[in-house]
Amino acid sequence: MTTTQPTPSIPSTPTVLFVCVHNAGRSQMAAGYLEQLAGGRIDVRSAGSEPADRINPVAVEAMREDGVDLAAATPKVLTPEAVQVADVVITMGCGDACPYFPGKRYDDWKLDDPAGQGIDAVRAIRDDIKARVTALVAELLPDV
Repeated sequence: MTTTQPTPSIPSTPTVLFVCVHNAGRSQMAAGYLEQLAGGRIDVRSAGSEPADRINPVAVEAMREDGVDLAAATPKVLTPEAVQVADVVITMGCGDACPYFPGKRYDDWKLDDPAGQGIDAVRAIRDDIKARVTALVAELLPDV
């Protein structure tokens, strides 16, 4: 996990934006875990620089196995406004497509892309994402 600048102060209800290229796998899985683990204490968003038509069905299956339902999730396009309202922007392979706003915290998570992968590979990606999201929750909500 790489932070590109010092962490600015985070409000009591922070907004976290997860960004990947297609918003169909990694960012959706991370958003699903954050919603579950934060219990409404963090505003969770996800988007993609080139959104797919639908969520990766293998990612949906892998998350369902761990109690997170992504079946109703839909890929969303990344907008400058989405980045502007976020306190923390976590990128996952979107490269230079992510808008940059001073004063935001940007982290880049190096994760394999689940696109085209079988369920075993996606489970490993899922477990990596869950560990990272768990650490993020502990950092953003230290009193919980």
